Amino acid sequence: MRFLMLNWRDPKNPLAGGAERVTLEYLAELGRRGHEVFWFAYDFPGAAREETIDGVRIVRGGGMVSSIFAARKWFRQQPRFDLVMDQHHGLPWFAPWWCGTNNIAYIHEVLGPIWRAFYPWPISTIGRWQERWTHWFYRRVPFFTASSFTKQKLVEHGVRDVTIIPYGVHTNALPALPPKPLGEPLRLIVVSRLAPNKRIAHAIRAVHHLVHLGVRAELTVVGTGEEEKMLKELVNELQMQRSVHFTGLIDEAEKDELLRASHFLLHTSQREGWGLNVIEANAMGTPAAVYPVAGLIESTLHNETGLVAAEETPASLAEALRDGLRSPERYTQWRVQAWERAKTFHWSQVLPKAAEWFEAQARSPRC
Repeated sequence: MRFLMLNWRDPKNPLAGGAERVTLEYLAELGRRGHEVFWFAYDFPGAAREETIDGVRIVRGGGMVSSIFAARKWFRQQPRFDLVMDQHHGLPWFAPWWCGTNNIAYIHEVLGPIWRAFYPWPISTIGRWQERWTHWFYRRVPFFTASSFTKQKLVEHGVRDVTIIPYGVHTNALPALPPKPLGEPLRLIVVSRLAPNKRIAHAIRAVHHLVHLGVRAELTVVGTGEEEKMLKELVNELQMQRSVHFTGLIDEAEKDELLRASHFLLHTSQREGWGLNVIEANAMGTPAAVYPVAGLIESTLHNETGLVAAEETPASLAEALRDGLRSPERYTQWRVQAWERAKTFHWSQVLPKAAEWFEAQARSPRC
């Protein structure tokens, strides 16, 4: 069978992130099962027009908006596809109205308030309005997502058929959990693109609050992004140079080592489709402490695999961490339960069922 994914970015795009990592895994699995798999994305400076990554044929054309027309033009020159996957990132590809074959939609999160993190009024308001109405126009198209919260929002917006397919991770859980006593200094880590919606400044301010609560804490920030300069300036402003360290981009082995050494992963995003780095940390025996937002309250189970702050504030997160520090026995339980749960999200467990669902959608008699 022939499959096509429409996604604004591809794995080599400088702005690619977790969405592209997950998408590549699904498509590569279809390729390993003997199918022809294509991925159309918009162009970027220095990119090849076409290339193959992990058995997936990447085709690029157009810009953020014009790529829709470039994709349509390219599509008309291709043999018939059995399934077209229209991935939404605020804006869709409108494939159901031009692909003429079986079509499904893929969404990581309903952006909602995230529009305000990237765009000023009135663009942010227009964005939220069009997103809601887009879902209504797609109401007869089957969707898949990883989050039950996202499914709920789609249903509220009129979508009739939403399937949950979990994300997976490559991170192999440690074969055994070595001891990691909970104590001071409290070792904390953030692994994220340094973007406005990730609110890394909240994690830094949470550490600042911990210091004022009398808790010695250290924070390692892994990743780069448009807010890196601002975050470093914030650290200087708060005089926390000895407590907060930036690593930039690092390889997977180094990242796993830092996760393994940390007491908690911090996640202060506005909203997530799931929170892949939570599971990666859990596989290394490290619980997460997160904000009570969509996606993160599913990847972290409060008082079972980690901590969920009572509110979306640095002070609330700091208080949760301070209280956790007072319960070393419970911390050990969270570590074990998070580690055991992470094993169920390894790609080897996720991909076979996901690929079977894609194949069933491709065989559907809808078109």
